[in-house]
Amino acid sequence: ILVFGVPGGGKSLTAKAVSSMWQMPLLRFDIGRVFGSLVGQTETNMREALDIAEAISPCILWIDELEKGFAGASGGHETTVRVLGNFLTWMQEKKSTVFVIATANDITKLPPEFIRKGRFDEMFFVPPPNKKDRKDIFHIKFNEYKLNPDEFDIDHLAQISKNFTGAEIENAIKEAKINAFYEDRKPETNDVY
Repeated sequence: ILVFGVPGGGKSLTAKAVSSMWQMPLLRFDIGRVFGSLVGQTETNMREALDIAEAISPCILWIDELEKGFAGASGGHETTVRVLGNFLTWMQEKKSTVFVIATANDITKLPPEFIRKGRFDEMFFVPPPNKKDRKDIFHIKFNEYKLNPDEFDIDHLAQISKNFTGAEIENAIKEAKINAFYEDRKPETNDVY
């Protein structure tokens, strides 16, 4: 599957959640680390990485920010084009149970070969959380940072945080906690925005 949407929206968390639900190992595949400086090294690294995934199968191969890993392919960078070709062929022909979950912030930057039907079984857009989801995120994050959610006006915070991602909500809570600490007091609702 390909999961795309705004940065901080929970795409990577989706891969981790699937791994936990399916009780399968999650392998994070950093495409950028495949590229080497010696002739042929990149292709060898790619084959070795895919061989490891197949040896561990059944597993989930998580490719974070796919568009950055294959950024040079559309421009015709020779090594990137070859690596892309190897990877697409592997996706099409693999026999092992390696489930690929890729994330992307901007699918318009992906080479068109990735977008065509058949490469990924499904593509999902992850929008910013709605008000109800933001309320849930505030509850979870307040608890995570050892703050009592009942001491905050979560309805108000969810209302004014329209278009905030989960990462942005978490960051607002962290900053509120730090600022209150420096003033030697407990964080309040007004500190969070």
